[in-house]
Amino acid sequence: MNREDYGVINKYRGFLPVNENTPIVTLNEGNTPLIFASNLSSYLGNDLKVCLKYEGLNPTASFKDRGMTMAVSKAKEEGSQVIMCASTGNTSASAAAYAAKGKLKCVVLIPQGAIALGKLAQALIYGALVLAIKGNFDEALSLVLEITNNYPVTLVNSLNPFRIEGQKTGAFEICDVLGEAPEYHAIPVGNAGNITAYWMGYKEYKKCGKIDALPKMIGFQAAGAAPIVEGRIIEDPKTIATAIKIGNPASWKRAEAARDESGGVIEKVTDEEILEAYKLLANLEGIFVEPASAASIAGVIKKNKESYFPKGATIVGILTGHGLKDPDRAIKESKEVTTVLAKKEEILRIMGL
Repeated sequence: MNREDYGVINKYRGFLPVNENTPIVTLNEGNTPLIFASNLSSYLGNDLKVCLKYEGLNPTASFKDRGMTMAVSKAKEEGSQVIMCASTGNTSASAAAYAAKGKLKCVVLIPQGAIALGKLAQALIYGALVLAIKGNFDEALSLVLEITNNYPVTLVNSLNPFRIEGQKTGAFEICDVLGEAPEYHAIPVGNAGNITAYWMGYKEYKKCGKIDALPKMIGFQAAGAAPIVEGRIIEDPKTIATAIKIGNPASWKRAEAARDESGGVIEKVTDEEILEAYKLLANLEGIFVEPASAASIAGVIKKNKESYFPKGATIVGILTGHGLKDPDRAIKESKEVTTVLAKKEEILRIMGL
């Protein structure tokens, strides 16, 4: 395989801060499908056209891989031996995987008891040093910043500008498939790096003439973890959507800029609305996401009820992570397995045949 054929750095090299000396660390991330959600579109009505960018099909099953390929590649270019992050799960999994590929040491701080099992398993099997602190994500990030600012350790949270550079490639892919930008771009908002990155990507594509118009950025926080919406730091954020359980987003101001520049909104959705969307995606479209991913669609459902979208509007919803990241939640929200006798007649009776 030619090295130019894979990974977001190779595909979008002209838009990224890399050069011939950058050692590219890739797991063939990107090129995730943009799925037309025909059943969900019909469910919503108003001739809406909803497409789903399924980032759960990245190598470590979340959008974080787009940014991590850049962050780790640049860390190696700069001679770093150790990377470090604070995480509610997906960043830790991605950082650990790319560190393994790049032969770097990875250290992860997580909030004790607040990380989904699937994500913790990833970070551990990839070989990261995982430290659970008795505190929340914001406290973990504060510790990571203190360490990376004073020791020879590279920060790979989204405060690292190379993370945002990599993540903006998702916007490029959407436009490449549609031939234009969508009218609305719906996205979950936690630490707020992703809404920042997508907006950057759309603006760069417009600047170079690849698209003629920009989307309205519509972001959604969980109601119990909505600092941007409420305009205050949330000291003790609460939500079942652990990936966006963040009370003081690192990219707060840039997320507000994306909202304001695009003429969009950042609002909140309840855990109940998130779980409704979570199950709808699975039942209507056959797409299994982690709860935080469903916040984007919960927001679309909410705004549609408010008649926010004009008839026939095109909406792209970002599904940030795969459902297997949080298998416990899927079990809790589903019907129990029915145990039956190993007899055809019994099975047919239960099937109603």
